[in-house]
Amino acid sequence: MSHTAHIPSHRKPRRSASKIALRAGVAGGVLSTLAVAAAAGTANAAEPVSETIEMPTLSTDLSAQIAQSADATQQAADTYESRAEQDAAASKAAKQAKADLEKAEKKAEAERKAEAAAKKKAAEERASRSAERTSLSTQSAGGGSNTADAPAPASGSVGSVIGFLKAQLGDAYVMGASGPNAWDCSSLVQAAFKQAGVDLPRVSQDQSTMGTEVGTSNLQVGDILYWGGKGSAYHVGVYIGNGQYLDAANPGKGVVIQDLSGYPASGAVRVL
Repeated sequence: MSHTAHIPSHRKPRRSASKIALRAGVAGGVLSTLAVAAAAGTANAAEPVSETIEMPTLSTDLSAQIAQSADATQQAADTYESRAEQDAAASKAAKQAKADLEKAEKKAEAERKAEAAAKKKAAEERASRSAERTSLSTQSAGGGSNTADAPAPASGSVGSVIGFLKAQLGDAYVMGASGPNAWDCSSLVQAAFKQAGVDLPRVSQDQSTMGTEVGTSNLQVGDILYWGGKGSAYHVGVYIGNGQYLDAANPGKGVVIQDLSGYPASGAVRVL
């Protein structure tokens, strides 16, 4: 017999695996007990659970993580949608800008062509008037012919006056201008009579007092017509026959031929 046989044992009995139960808190907060039993025998199966182990509750942390994940997903979706909208807007703006540029280029090209055509026409008209003036000057130097309405006075050539006036048709009216492509009423009359060697004053008031006063019912080609009072006339022109006169009318008309019946003159003077 062992010398320790009489000493009682204080060793605790081993715990059986079948007596351990796990109690875990799930995400929903519901407490459940999981019993693990070994198949050691039918007798032990009915033995009550002697120990439980508490598992940490995951509901708060897991909910926060799920919420953060949802927020991140929604933010990513919003960013993608916003970027897609920006890309679409940029594409639309680029197409519109291209269309506007093409339209502007076409308009500019049309304007350039129109400007070039206008310059060409103006140059041709200036060349035509220049040639006509040269021809009139040659005729005047050689003794130009007179109009058929009345014989030319001995003191000058009515033909050279009328020829010069008609060569200015289409020129602009500009107050204070005196040629060669823009006139006012009195500067045109002054320049025309200079072709016949007659020096007239510059303004219409003084021109209305020159020469001999004639009635408007007894006009001859080359007579100076005036509108307003004698000595205070505000407009002048030259009678060219057939009830017509030529004048630098106004900024809207320029140098034109008009019917005297449409704008009867106040009086007339004859200087040739």
